Amino acid sequence: MTPSARTQAAIELLDQIIAAARESGAAADTLIARYFQTRRYAGSKDRRAVRELVYAAIRKAGDRPETGRAAMLLVADADPDVAATFDGSTHAPAPIAKDEPRARAGVAPQWLSKALRASGLDGAALTDLAGRATLDLRVNTLTSDRATVLAALPEAEATPHAPDGIRLPTGTNVEALPLFNEGALEVQDEGSQIVGLAMQAKPGERIVDLCAGAGGKTLALAATMENQGVILACDTDRNRLSRLAPRATRAGATIVESRLLNPTREIEALSEWAGRADGVLVDAPCSGTGTWRRNPEARWRLTPDRVSRLQSTQQQVLSVAATLVKPGGALVYIVCSLLDAEGTDQVSWFLNAHPGWTTEALSLPAGAKHGHGVRLEPGRDGTDGFFVARLRAAC
Repeated sequence: MTPSARTQAAIELLDQIIAAARESGAAADTLIARYFQTRRYAGSKDRRAVRELVYAAIRKAGDRPETGRAAMLLVADADPDVAATFDGSTHAPAPIAKDEPRARAGVAPQWLSKALRASGLDGAALTDLAGRATLDLRVNTLTSDRATVLAALPEAEATPHAPDGIRLPTGTNVEALPLFNEGALEVQDEGSQIVGLAMQAKPGERIVDLCAGAGGKTLALAATMENQGVILACDTDRNRLSRLAPRATRAGATIVESRLLNPTREIEALSEWAGRADGVLVDAPCSGTGTWRRNPEARWRLTPDRVSRLQSTQQQVLSVAATLVKPGGALVYIVCSLLDAEGTDQVSWFLNAHPGWTTEALSLPAGAKHGHGVRLEPGRDGTDGFFVARLRAAC
């Protein structure tokens, strides 16, 4: 592909990604993979170059653009080499017209930027939300240790904060690593590893991971508990939860049980756990504002109404979790969001709605105190963004 053809391909992909964001369609990575499945003539360098152009445009456009061309013009404005590819030749975008409209540059849609600033983020902290993510993994201490893994992978380095984290060069094919297939490694952002430590799970305890998804934090808990006790991993998404069992087998996590829940009927399905869990982890559904480094187009999918619906879901899940914790037990609330409306404000709501509960101070390897808990930020901590709080039930 010529440089001009690569730019045109990026514009076509951006048109698809914009439409998918508007209609709640497939993610950008999925659309890019599909695009090249039908274009076998594109070599690996072409695919990599087009992908880089697409994500450069996504990161620059705050509001959802009207067209892929309007988004790509932001890249062209900052890069003369890209601007030169708008030459009107075969398979190339048309020349840039005088005063042609561009997408609005920025970190996020204006309403969302305002909410993030009100939540204590501004300047560089906002800009860093749409930076580039690192490739972090957690060493599974059920089968190995970090020193052994680092010795086996010369290209790896220890993450700066998480005790079992390693970092690999971006683009590494993790699934091709023998250590991964032997169960010694799990892909998990360092921030996710750190907030999971707030559960302070101990061997022999009974823990519920109420929003387990595919089980990243579940498996980390199993390692922390040294495969002693019980972890009940729950979710309402069958497809996501189905990925946990093979992961647990590969990791050698034998204390994990899974349970598919029916939304709004969780208490009924978990009746035998009522008041019996030493701890409940709530990694709640959220806006994902802390994960834009990995999914920058997610900014274009959010609306005030969607955030409001997520808040209602978070409160419902927290209320379910409260019924499971034994007297004196712990509830850990996590969101990969930097909006106070989904973080510390939800803890305030919980404390008002559930008298007798209290918050506990957290000492984590990274992050800073924020409201009722601790917040990790991409710029300051080099991780995805998270809010985490630890609550204690009355004895």
